[in-house]
Amino acid sequence: RRRCLCPSCHQKRALLTGARIAETVCAPVPHRQFVFTMPRNLRGYFRRDRDLLRELPRLAWETVRDVYGEYAPPDAHPGMITFLQTFGELVNWHPHVHALVTDGVFLPAPAASAPAQAPAPATFIPLPDCPGGAFLLLWQERIFALLLERGCITPRVVHIMRSWHHSGFSVDRSVRVHGADHAAIERIVQYMARCPFSL
Repeated sequence: RRRCLCPSCHQKRALLTGARIAETVCAPVPHRQFVFTMPRNLRGYFRRDRDLLRELPRLAWETVRDVYGEYAPPDAHPGMITFLQTFGELVNWHPHVHALVTDGVFLPAPAASAPAQAPAPATFIPLPDCPGGAFLLLWQERIFALLLERGCITPRVVHIMRSWHHSGFSVDRSVRVHGADHAAIERIVQYMARCPFSL
């Protein structure tokens, strides 16, 4: 019954996770699904060093936070849930990050004036459509910085890869969900939490 070993148990877990996140975690605001991928020639480093793999959700979060920060007030932050997947369509090694991200930011709720008062809800601020190239550039540079810091690649490799017309990095955010569409959020979360193979 461990994760990914039993497709039936894993599917049940994915269904329950999707329902819980849609009903109790996500605010009724617009969301986008982000998919962060990297070139094939860098994926092997994340297979051999699982500590590197654990860094990918943090890098994805920092990428979204910093791009949104260019269009939002200083103390506002997006909401984000990430799922790390290590498989492709053919169950090949393909580490990438799926994320469900609010299509805007939340301002912190003001503090209650009296201890017995319930805190006011956070204020949601929709953002204009951010340029996709900003996400891609930040994601690419954060992966390069991580691998350089760990000594996996050299500055020469980074220089060569930056000169490529198609870098192999990708940030897809084409799927958008309206705030009231709980069923769509549930389906996206089930997809992000799915088992590598079906029954």
